Amino acid sequence: MTYGGRIETWTGRERWDESMIARHDVHTEKADIWSRLAEPLPNGVVYWRQDGKVIQRDGKYFARFVAYIEANTARERLDAVVPGEWDLTLELLPPLPSIDDSNDGSCSFKARLQILGVIREDVGTGRDYKSAATDAFKRAAVRFGIAHELYGYEQNWVQVDGDGRNAKPLEDPGVVYARRFGPTNGAALPDGDTTTATVRTRSANRARSSAAATAKESTAAMNDAAEPVAEAQPIDAIVPAPVEMPSCPKCGGKMWDNRMSKRNPKAPDYKCRDRSCDGVIWPPRTPTAKTAEGPAATETSPNAEALDPSPLGMSANDIPF
Repeated sequence: MTYGGRIETWTGRERWDESMIARHDVHTEKADIWSRLAEPLPNGVVYWRQDGKVIQRDGKYFARFVAYIEANTARERLDAVVPGEWDLTLELLPPLPSIDDSNDGSCSFKARLQILGVIREDVGTGRDYKSAATDAFKRAAVRFGIAHELYGYEQNWVQVDGDGRNAKPLEDPGVVYARRFGPTNGAALPDGDTTTATVRTRSANRARSSAAATAKESTAAMNDAAEPVAEAQPIDAIVPAPVEMPSCPKCGGKMWDNRMSKRNPKAPDYKCRDRSCDGVIWPPRTPTAKTAEGPAATETSPNAEALDPSPLGMSANDIPF
């Protein structure tokens, strides 16, 4: 460069600034790639499958259904965002003894997924090599954000036609989930059904408020309050009203509802989802014969009606694949 007849050249300071700008551009570009990988899934790629054993409740059978995606969906996302810049390595792991002493053979793979020099690993299991490798690939992909929103889905318990291994759901699990928690990817209401979670919550709150008011009012007031409750009955009869989950008494976080799935009636009703927290909520004590008579018995009945009839219970290790 020439300044008043003098010739000067760029030295270390200017080149250092250019290097910092280049590094900032690379960092911004990678941040954009991570956000594109973690974008919500397109419609039509989320499916439901049964997870765990069938349980019986009041003569009916229920099974937990979880949302999942196919391995091809994860591959398409990688090819669209980082074409030719990702690599997958699978390592066969030694077999482990079955916990329940069953003779069902299973195998495990460790997937090592590398994207632009960043490596994520996870382990998948299955009855054969194909299912185990697919499970490991999807678990590693979710560590980059692919299909991460499936972890936010609530537990979806659906009534099935029996307790056998080949039990079939009596209703589409996606429809059941949409009615209980609202429409989302993979869960939609059928045509003509305009019921939403907002309507259900409003009708449930109105029914609970009416029940609390009638407990304090006279018989005449109870008759007057029966009309709005009767209007909400058709909606509540079709769609079960969701019950608000209590918060952890220690950390204030979300909790698992184990009331319908626990085998020991003295076990905790709720358990904190955080593994590092031991917060639990124990079941209420059974009233004695003296306290069960008179007004005390009527005070405990609303709590029994407020319990969520859906059988819930899910360990923190379960994932939606």
